[in-house]
Amino acid sequence: MLSCYDVANYFLTQISEDAGDLISNLKLQKLVYYAQGFHLALYDEPLFPEPLEAWTNGPVVPELFRHYKKYESGAIPCPKGVDFSIYDEETRSFLDEVYSVFGQFSAWKLYNLTLEEAPWKLTAGNGHKKISHQSLKKYFQTQLNYEEEGDDE
Repeated sequence: MLSCYDVANYFLTQISEDAGDLISNLKLQKLVYYAQGFHLALYDEPLFPEPLEAWTNGPVVPELFRHYKKYESGAIPCPKGVDFSIYDEETRSFLDEVYSVFGQFSAWKLYNLTLEEAPWKLTAGNGHKKISHQSLKKYFQTQLNYEEEGDDE
């Protein structure tokens, strides 16, 4: 199993600074949230073991947040020396798909999206509360069904 850092590093290596792509801590948190949610919905197992919590600014992996906090709202630099051999082909394809769908959005667009979604809304009322894998899986399965129905039109 990957760690939240492995997932974050993968997303951070996808940016093209020449094209103006930037990933802040806020945006990274949302990308990692979507990766975890869709992985649970598709494969019935977590992508990484670290918990997600419902914070004021949406879903957050606290450990990952603290690691990148020093960048504040600025861009996180592309990590050096990422070992891509830890990602099997299926995982790479999955992470590429998550990034192609959600990486195009700004941090604030992703922030607004996550605040409207059930996993955050159902747990946010009590401060920093863990978002359960079950609530993620249940919600993101509805999104998969929605996506599949939308493809038929």
